[in-house]
Amino acid sequence: MTVSPRRNRPRREEDPGLDAERARHGVPTVQQWRDGDWQVRAISGGASVKTYRCPGCDQEIRPGVAHLVAWPADDRGDLTDRRHWHSGCWRARDRRGPNLQRGRGAPRYG
Repeated sequence: MTVSPRRNRPRREEDPGLDAERARHGVPTVQQWRDGDWQVRAISGGASVKTYRCPGCDQEIRPGVAHLVAWPADDRGDLTDRRHWHSGCWRARDRRGPNLQRGRGAPRYG
């Protein structure tokens, strides 16, 4: 008669405190700027799967490029107010305004 060895270690369930989606996308932090408080979350290159346009430089943020997502921290905004920024553009936003590129035929005011 063959007997299998006894398992001495308890079976471990997956850690219920670990949220894989939250770990993948980063944890939002609140940052204070002249224009108010902002929730800011770092997006790793591996978690970046779409193309976005940075409001700071008006250039594309391609899939696979690490960047930040920012949205108002108070009740004046919702999920549609989230914007994806290059990390350097977000840090420099107090030193320069949005850089909107316009075509030659577009009006220069506004």
